[in-house]
Amino acid sequence: MKNLINPISFETPLELFILASSTLFIALIVYFLSKKYLVKVIHKLILKTKCKWDDVFLQVGLFEEIVHIIPPLIILFSLQLYPENISSTVSNIIEFWIAVVIIKIVNKFLSGILEVYNSYEIAIDKPIKGYIQLLKMIVYILGTIIALCILFDISLVGVLSGVGAFTAVLMFIFKDTMLSLVASVQIAANDLFKVGDWIEAPNFGADGEVIDIALHSVKVQNWDKTIVTIPTYKFMENSFKNWRGMSQSGGRRIKRALFIDVNSIKFCTPELLEKLSHIEILKEYLDKKSKVVDTSDEITLNARKLTNIGTFREYVKQYLRKNPNIDNKNFTFLVRQLQPTSKGVPLEVYAFSNKNKWAEYEDIQSDIFDHLLVALKEFDLKLYQEPSGEIGLLK
Repeated sequence: MKNLINPISFETPLELFILASSTLFIALIVYFLSKKYLVKVIHKLILKTKCKWDDVFLQVGLFEEIVHIIPPLIILFSLQLYPENISSTVSNIIEFWIAVVIIKIVNKFLSGILEVYNSYEIAIDKPIKGYIQLLKMIVYILGTIIALCILFDISLVGVLSGVGAFTAVLMFIFKDTMLSLVASVQIAANDLFKVGDWIEAPNFGADGEVIDIALHSVKVQNWDKTIVTIPTYKFMENSFKNWRGMSQSGGRRIKRALFIDVNSIKFCTPELLEKLSHIEILKEYLDKKSKVVDTSDEITLNARKLTNIGTFREYVKQYLRKNPNIDNKNFTFLVRQLQPTSKGVPLEVYAFSNKNKWAEYEDIQSDIFDHLLVALKEFDLKLYQEPSGEIGLLK
């Protein structure tokens, strides 16, 4: 083949220098022409196709990386013209160069695969970024071993057989990687969380939206826009809360109590009942109760009488049932009295709003309790409030 290409024997230093210079010049010319014109032609052809996945490989720079293999291939082909002792030595270096370029090409290809997969909706539920990162790591490790074996002319089989003796060392070095891989599989298989979920992990100061799930780490953007990076395997060691169920249910829980001053709790007097009877949503309740309870002004402990806190509790029920922002059919709905405390008697609202976006939810909750705080006075009830320093100053 050598004689067919060029019958001249390149043996003198000058001839070898001319040959090497010519080879490098041709390799560089072909490389720059390919990078400037061939890649542009490929780009134009890809942009004209209806398929979108090839555009992704264009964006990650796969074709630019493939061009890098042209110079070493030209040089490798030209080694047939060199003397045997020179070509055998130089071929190891060139093959090492080719192996390095192939590793980089495979890396770009895997990046493209990830981008293509992420363009589909399934990527939200089943992310593969961690697995792609693991494949890249394997490619880098095996590729580096193969490249070094080529460079130093070492038997690959012998090297790989010797790796078994260092298994324990490798396991120690890649301990976190193995733990993270197992955690990633469990997270994906059990659907513990996905990108876009709101999770709360107090041990790591995380309370926000998952923005990235990788092999070694999970990034959570808190509501104050700070970003917390948590090792993936730590999710298997520590508990966390996922708010996805709340988001998917279409409702969000309201659980808040009004602490009623015990001293303001009393039986309803005829005057109070008369005033309350003008409240539209209480008319039916009061008419029904007036037939079975004592509504006189006389205090009789063994008689059935209405209390202002009990009537207010019924008012809160009716008010919330008529509130269009409260879902009392599909979710738990309670207005209950809790055990008295040193701060008064807690009257708790346990209900669900039919809007779960944070701002809307807070507006609904605030509007409800704004109204209830004012309505308390109509029932001759007072909210408990700890004495402030101003009382002492007034005295």
